[in-house]
Amino acid sequence: KVLQEENSTLKRSEHRSQAFRSSLSSSAGAFSGIPKAHIRAICITSSASSISDNQSNIKMDEVKELTANKMYGGFNKRYSHQSKALSCEMKFTVYFPPAASEGKVPVVFYLSGLTCNDENFIIKSNAQRAAAEMGVALIAPDTSPRGHNVEGEADSYDFGVGAGFYLNATQDKWRHWQMYSYITSEMKTVLSGPSFSSLDMSRKSIMGHSMGGHGAFTIALKAAKEDAFKSVSAFSPICNPTQVPWGKKAFKGYLGEDEEAWKKYDTCELVSTYQGPSLPALVDQGTADNFLAEQLKPETLQEVADKAGFPVTIRMQEGYDHSYFFIASFISDHIKFHAEALNA
Repeated sequence: KVLQEENSTLKRSEHRSQAFRSSLSSSAGAFSGIPKAHIRAICITSSASSISDNQSNIKMDEVKELTANKMYGGFNKRYSHQSKALSCEMKFTVYFPPAASEGKVPVVFYLSGLTCNDENFIIKSNAQRAAAEMGVALIAPDTSPRGHNVEGEADSYDFGVGAGFYLNATQDKWRHWQMYSYITSEMKTVLSGPSFSSLDMSRKSIMGHSMGGHGAFTIALKAAKEDAFKSVSAFSPICNPTQVPWGKKAFKGYLGEDEEAWKKYDTCELVSTYQGPSLPALVDQGTADNFLAEQLKPETLQEVADKAGFPVTIRMQEGYDHSYFFIASFISDHIKFHAEALNA
C-alpha cells in the first residue's frame, strides 16, 4: 500500500494512485518490466506535483528555475510558471546540451504518456546522451493542468490529472484542459524569455510516448502550416484514438458527444487529409506491448499513410513492451532522426 500512511493532504493523490495500480492489474501486466518501486515513484511524483501546484505563489509571466543538474556536459533544468492557458502553475524541464553554452541549438519537444509529468522522460530515458552528442535541446512539458480540484479529475489514471491528451477541451467542466494551446502557443512564449536564449525555436521537432505519441503526431500535423515542426516521432502512440477505449473515454469527456469533433485530434484522420509540408515521421512499437491490439493500432496508421502517400516509417520491435525500458533502448535513434531533420 503505497500511500497508506500519508496525511490528509495526500488523500486525493492516494485515490488516484490506487486507481492507477488497479488499472495495471486489470491490464495483465501491460507495464511488465517496470519494478513496483518505479510505479510507486510515478504515483508519488505526481502527488507531489499536484500539492505544490496548489501552493503556487508565482506571478504571471514569471519563470522560476527550480533545479539544475549537470549531465553529459549539459544541464537538466526544471522550471515552473503560472500558465495563462491552463490557469494554474505548470512545470517543465529543459535539457541544455553542452553546445548551448556556445550558441543557439535546435529543440525537440517530448510529450509524455498517461500518469506522467515532465520528469519521467528526463529521469528514465537517458536521451541526454544522444542529445549532448547531436547538439539538440530537449523540452519536456507536463501532461495536464494540476491543482484545479475538479470533481473526478483523479478518479482514474486515463482521464483528468496526468491525462490531458494534448487537446483543447470544449466541455465547461474541463475548461482548463487546454493542452494543445499550451504546447503550441504558450510554451513558445515562455521559451522566448532570457533564460532560453540559446534555444533556436525556428528549428524544432516533436516526439512522444503513448498518449504523448498521439499528442506529438496530432500537434505536428495540425500545426504544420502555421508553425511547422521539422519532424515527428513516437513510441507506442495511440494512432487511432476515435476507435479505441482510451481515446473514446477522453474525447467524450473533454469534447462531448459529437464524434466529428473528435476527428480533429486523431492521427489517422489527420494523415488521411494531410496537405502540409514534408514531415519526416518515425514510429517504434514493441510487439510485446499489452496495449498494442486494443489501444494503439499502428497497423491502421500504416494503412492510412500508405493510401494517403504520407511517408511514415513504423518499426515493430520484437519482444519490447510499453515501458521506459523500451524507450531507453531506441531513444538514440529518435534523437538522431530529429537531429538530421533539424540540421538539414
